Amino acid sequence: MTNQPVSDPNPHGLLEQIVCANIILYCEKWPETVDFYQTGLQLPVTVSKDWFVEFRLTDTARLSIADAGRTTRNTSRGQGHLITFQVKNMKKTRSRLCRAGLNPTPVTTHAWGAKVMYLTDPEGNCLEFWC
Repeated sequence: MTNQPVSDPNPHGLLEQIVCANIILYCEKWPETVDFYQTGLQLPVTVSKDWFVEFRLTDTARLSIADAGRTTRNTSRGQGHLITFQVKNMKKTRSRLCRAGLNPTPVTTHAWGAKVMYLTDPEGNCLEFWC
């Protein structure tokens, strides 16, 4: 797998229609998980309901936390996925996370050469920060 751009065989495909992408995590520990992203990571809230909170990651990406007890979807309890964030400066990011009272792993070098660290939210979702 390479990071080379792939030409779109259909220039009128779905890509030009997508405005924003959103990952929704269905959580049993909803209040703690919302607090983790809102207070710990200090992500800005774009939508807030009594069972659902959407956070802005970038202009075109969102991460939402839904109360699994208030939906028909089941929680994955943090299993089977990894949420990754490419950051500009690993040292500053790690320092900020630590100042917020969070406990990221030490920074290591990934097999492909990137600097990485990990953090787990209250629901058990693993977050990877890399640069």
